[in-house]
Amino acid sequence: MPDEATVLDIHARKIRAPVQLQPHMRLVHGLRKPANWLQLVRFGIVGGVGFVVNLAVYALFVHPLGVDYHAAAVAAWLVAVLNNFVLNRHWTFDARGGQAHAQAMRFIVVSLVAFAFSLLLLTLLVETAGLAKVPAQALAVAASMPFNFIGNKLWSFRSEATGLAEPTR
Repeated sequence: MPDEATVLDIHARKIRAPVQLQPHMRLVHGLRKPANWLQLVRFGIVGGVGFVVNLAVYALFVHPLGVDYHAAAVAAWLVAVLNNFVLNRHWTFDARGGQAHAQAMRFIVVSLVAFAFSLLLLTLLVETAGLAKVPAQALAVAASMPFNFIGNKLWSFRSEATGLAEPTR
């Protein structure tokens, strides 16, 4: 009869180690989960609210207050980013358990990178493709949304335990 150590060694060899999924396979698996699609819809709604907040603050600063339009754009972006951070943290990703300041810094980095991408695309669409500015802006913002969502899901609001944002139920 084998002793206890031998039995444990035999069983330990039969247990497979967890397989680390490649990034493209993680994406494919993620696309199959309805909770991720719900998060994407919520993210889009928050983005729409942020867009309205941005325009309202911009219009307020430019017209009644007479602030330079560049400064108004920066102020509007800051207010919209703060609004979007709070809504995404509490509603889209339900990441209240994480450290707010660390999430905020990552959220701002993702937002700035997405903004830079959309600004580059906007410039290309207007100056190279000859598109009108407003439709070009809409396309550029829409094109940056998937990057913004993935960046915030996998980095800004990732769950500390799993390294990924937990889907809301």
